[in-house]
Amino acid sequence: MAEQNEASLESNQITINFTHHGKQHEINVESSATVADLASAIQDELFIPINNQKLMISKLGLLKAPFGDRPVSDLLDRKVTLIGTSSEEIASLAAASQHAAKRDADREAHLASARRNLPKAYSSRDPKRAQEDNTYTFMTLRPLLNLPNSQRSLAFLERLKADPGIRAAMRAHKFSVGLLTEMDPLSYTESSHEGTTRILGLNRNKGEVIELRLRTDAYDGYRDYKTIRRTLCHELTHNVHSDHDRKFWDLCHQIEREVEKADWKSGGRSVGELEHYEPSEEIAYDHGGWTGGEFVLGGGGGTPAMSASSGALSRREIIAKAAEERMKKQKQAEEEAKGDR
Repeated sequence: MAEQNEASLESNQITINFTHHGKQHEINVESSATVADLASAIQDELFIPINNQKLMISKLGLLKAPFGDRPVSDLLDRKVTLIGTSSEEIASLAAASQHAAKRDADREAHLASARRNLPKAYSSRDPKRAQEDNTYTFMTLRPLLNLPNSQRSLAFLERLKADPGIRAAMRAHKFSVGLLTEMDPLSYTESSHEGTTRILGLNRNKGEVIELRLRTDAYDGYRDYKTIRRTLCHELTHNVHSDHDRKFWDLCHQIEREVEKADWKSGGRSVGELEHYEPSEEIAYDHGGWTGGEFVLGGGGGTPAMSASSGALSRREIIAKAAEERMKKQKQAEEEAKGDR
């Protein structure tokens, strides 16, 4: 190669070898030419516009337009790689771009036409339904921030608020609740030799506040979603009826059926397939609605000390009565044990 270049210099011609798109090329230029002259020759030979050319030169780096008056002889015996797109490739890319743009425009026009032809019920949201959803709902959601995983509790409350069945029932009965919050797992829990009573929900002032027991006693676990949702149905019923009488249970079961039927996310179930959740001796929904921060005692589900009273009792009185009842039962059990000896 050195002999060839020396011969070329003697004839005032030098050969520049370079690679473009993986192919080897060579161009002969005057020995006195500049890199700019080489770029012009490349444009004439490979139809690559000068402004599109970049030359990667070993030990010299990247050269690009305008190339200036650097002698082309500086490129001799160096590895040269040409980076650039020919006019033909540019035209092909432009045509492809125009074709893609036309295709996207045709697709968008087709989709717009399909949207215009959709039934009105599916083309836009019913404004009346949107207003009802914003009115008959839970205005505020609040987890217990002092407990771990409060964000998970908030997500649980948000799931209840967005539940299609709950939303449908609240619209149907025009229920609006000021605050939906979670209950501390250790609150409203009574244990005795007969078992444990846990209140699952409370409704204060007919929808001012609803509390739900979301967590298990260990704080880190959460109860079954559908059980909590049925508890919410129970507490929503207290928006209408405070006592657990026949009218209360008729409406409660009606709301449960409505929630199940409208729950399209779970597929729903027919009325005949609906299973009602009734409070057991160990787990109770509540003791009725709250009024002004006090319990209004209803029927069933509580300890004998609570259900034996009538009228309104403060929470402190209820706890005191429960403690008194436990002491009586413990004393009675001890006396019976002594009698058996």
